[in-house]
Amino acid sequence: MINALKEVERKRKAILEMGGHEKIEKLRRSGKLTARERIECLLDENSFVELLPFVESRNTDFGLKSLPADGVITGYGTIDGRPVCVYAQDFTVLGGSLGEMHGMKIARLFDFALEAGIPVIGLCDSGGARIHEGVDSLKSYGEIFRRNVEASGKIPQINVIMGPCAGGAVYSPALGDFVIMTKNKGCHMFITGPKVIEAVTGEKVSPAELGGWEVHAMKSGNCHLVADNDIKALELVKKLLSYLPLNSNECPPVVNTGDDPMRKTPEIYEIVPEDQKKPYDARELVKVIVDNREFLEIQPSFAPNATVGFARIDGKTVGIVANNPWFYAGCLDVDASDKIARFIRFCDCFNIPIITFVDVPGYLPGVEQEHRGVIRHGAKVLYAYSEASVPLITIIVRKAYGGAYIAMGSKHLGADIVYAFPTAEIAVMGPEGAAEIIFKKEIESSGNPEETRLEKIEEYRRKFANPVRAAARGYVDDVIDPQYTRMRIASALRVLERKQKRRKHGNIPL
Repeated sequence: MINALKEVERKRKAILEMGGHEKIEKLRRSGKLTARERIECLLDENSFVELLPFVESRNTDFGLKSLPADGVITGYGTIDGRPVCVYAQDFTVLGGSLGEMHGMKIARLFDFALEAGIPVIGLCDSGGARIHEGVDSLKSYGEIFRRNVEASGKIPQINVIMGPCAGGAVYSPALGDFVIMTKNKGCHMFITGPKVIEAVTGEKVSPAELGGWEVHAMKSGNCHLVADNDIKALELVKKLLSYLPLNSNECPPVVNTGDDPMRKTPEIYEIVPEDQKKPYDARELVKVIVDNREFLEIQPSFAPNATVGFARIDGKTVGIVANNPWFYAGCLDVDASDKIARFIRFCDCFNIPIITFVDVPGYLPGVEQEHRGVIRHGAKVLYAYSEASVPLITIIVRKAYGGAYIAMGSKHLGADIVYAFPTAEIAVMGPEGAAEIIFKKEIESSGNPEETRLEKIEEYRRKFANPVRAAARGYVDDVIDPQYTRMRIASALRVLERKQKRRKHGNIPL
């Protein structure tokens, strides 16, 4: 028994040495942690339990030798006492490439996580498919993708891109719920690399220009959060998880934030200008309402005309959706529609109430938007709100015009509570445009067309573009003093916490 145990420990020690001292030091010189250090930094101290450490590749072609842990470390542990599953690809072992058994370990981890009902966190740092193993490595990608879809909407999936992520490797993060990228040198995501692109199209581009964090955080929308380095990225994982339940059958944890839910919010008077043409930053409005001004914004640099993210009110996690007039007047466009729709669907999957702040003049006009499919993309927002069965509370701040008014969590799509500020204007279109259409003949025949136009604009605003008219029709539950916004939302959340849930769904990438 003793000799057998010693042999097992000898093999385990070799596995813990990963790719060897030289490769580990090279990794550290680049400012990165090793795969095992990343796990230690992420999880509670001494909580990690490794699974399948002795798995080896079955392929010996092209001189392939035994690889420690087959290039990926898998297991479970706790974060702030809550259980999670985690896998970390080891770049020191054949570049973290994914082969048959490497993929099998990740797929098995997903099976385990689904049975246990706990999140999966992937720490991605891989050169892609292990070409030594041919179609076996491709098969393993498929096995992982199927698990991603099976787990979608059931357990949270968070992926951290901490190095290269190319080819088939990009699709597992894309099928998950959140992607965090680091600013590490060599950290990028793309399907086809610069050399292939140059060979096929003649375009010359660097890896960073093709798929670095700036590209995905600002242009493609594939990245949800960005961190300066490994440690900061792992801190973001912890913060994000603190807002989420372990699975779709649970509610998010309730935290004693020490912030009185009945606190007044008179700061709103200063934040939101009465002049409808003056912009303001919706994030400042959100922060004065939520607990301790803590707001974890998701995709802050992508489609900034829409603001989404997590916060707490009365200690309860809420999903925030807001038009942001600071950018493009808060209009909805193709990217903002996708951003909002997918966030709503995630919240609905995991029992997170949605608070919507509306200030939208409509959909962004233009040939480009129409040709990019704004009709199709805008419909995703309508679908997401209509399908959602979590508590829906909507605050109409200022403009709520046309189809965009309907789309942004209106009573007509199933909102439980709709409040409006006295500054709200709810109509088919803005008073200026509406008056020029309705009173066109009167304005043109007037002795002073400009004066008449202004009079008619005010007439339309008084009759149709004020919240009292919508409230009279039952489309708005009440017109409230902005300083009572927080307490109204907190009260509604308490009443709606027993709201019956309808059928559930996955979180398809939109």
